[in-house]
Amino acid sequence: MKKLFTLLLIFSAFVSRSQTSLNMDSLFNWRNTDLVPSTAHFNTYNEIWGYAKGGAEYAIIGSTAGTHIFDVTDPGNSEEVVFLDAANTGPSVIHRDYHDYADHLYIVCDEGASTLQIADLTFLPDSAPIVYDSNALFPRSHNIFIDTSSARMYVCGGTVQFAVYSLADPANPTLLVNCPADVPFWSSIGYIHDVYVRGDTAYLNAETRGFFIVDFSDLNDITMIGSLDTYPQSGYNHSGWVMPGQPYYAFADETHGMDVKIVDISDMSDLVVTDTIGSDVNEFSIPHNLIYTENHLFVSYYFDGVYMFECSDPAHPSLAGYYDTSTEPHQNGWYRGCWGVYPFLPSGNILASDMQTGLWVLSSQLVSGIEEENNAATEFQVYPNPTSELLFVPKQFLGESYQLVNMFGQILESGKLEITLDVSSLANGVYLLNVVRKEGNTATRFLKK
Repeated sequence: MKKLFTLLLIFSAFVSRSQTSLNMDSLFNWRNTDLVPSTAHFNTYNEIWGYAKGGAEYAIIGSTAGTHIFDVTDPGNSEEVVFLDAANTGPSVIHRDYHDYADHLYIVCDEGASTLQIADLTFLPDSAPIVYDSNALFPRSHNIFIDTSSARMYVCGGTVQFAVYSLADPANPTLLVNCPADVPFWSSIGYIHDVYVRGDTAYLNAETRGFFIVDFSDLNDITMIGSLDTYPQSGYNHSGWVMPGQPYYAFADETHGMDVKIVDISDMSDLVVTDTIGSDVNEFSIPHNLIYTENHLFVSYYFDGVYMFECSDPAHPSLAGYYDTSTEPHQNGWYRGCWGVYPFLPSGNILASDMQTGLWVLSSQLVSGIEEENNAATEFQVYPNPTSELLFVPKQFLGESYQLVNMFGQILESGKLEITLDVSSLANGVYLLNVVRKEGNTATRFLKK
């Protein structure tokens, strides 16, 4: 009887992998056949992002035409509510990328005469006005990532290679450091394709050179604290993400037949690959982008769709579900199908973009809703940052109790916030400004120099 049960399990697994879905369902799909695909990869669509505010949920997807924002609060009745035109459009466009911060959407493109765009999302669903549209900082970028703890935008690829910008004023970014020009050791790292940042620690995906970990907490003393240039199934190191609350980092090699790597980062000077995981559909399958939530790792696979891995054992994730968004046949040298995934909506619904089939809203009974982010932390930003003498405080925080803390956790001073905070007596370095509010505590970092 035990042997029969084992055979049934094996047969059940085989049948489920031959289907287009496992533990995931489609709630909505949108594509516009009037839009032109790119000439490079026949992709009409590219990056996916999400945004939630006041009980409403939005999907943000890039195309060769620009940026499309959908209200997906009720997935079955989803509709495009805003379209944002771009400087470069048409069949030359392959890549767009997005990130949001303090109710602003940051938009970049990696082809042609492009710009950095910033849209104000507070007027959704009625509009999302562009409040910044310029190539003064850079014309093209491949990817961006925003570290909300320090209000910094990390920009890589394109014409930038790698640079860090302050978002102390969310609508007016300012350059903090241009790494190739300002960091002596950067020539040993080179071009960065993608980046993930948490608490001023940046995880850099550097193509065939592997990946690097760099500490940006003190912009006057940027240091490399880890690297991995040799590992199993190495290919084109494309993108990665750190698991919340656990010392594990997952990255994808955008190379046919390569698995996702799970890396133990508890000792950043001694990085260890603990497992490799894949869709196991075809020898030409390719992982593209991936994102951790607290319990799952979501991976977008060209040709194969969205894959979800359960992470109760973070060193060895196991397959939990998938949904195939692609109709493209596997073929060596092709890059088509599912581009990206976004799993952070409060409803628990999962957003995905497919290069040919467009926007998808998916659901899984294994995924619970995520509490809508409290924007208090992202709204609390002091400026200028870095500073030498005075910090200016947002008016909504005036009169609140504060503590000024150094990086050793020592409280240097406390009191009530006024319009300015004099930090001229502090030594150069990174500090934390904690604020106690009825709505909940919040904090921001700043650099004194």
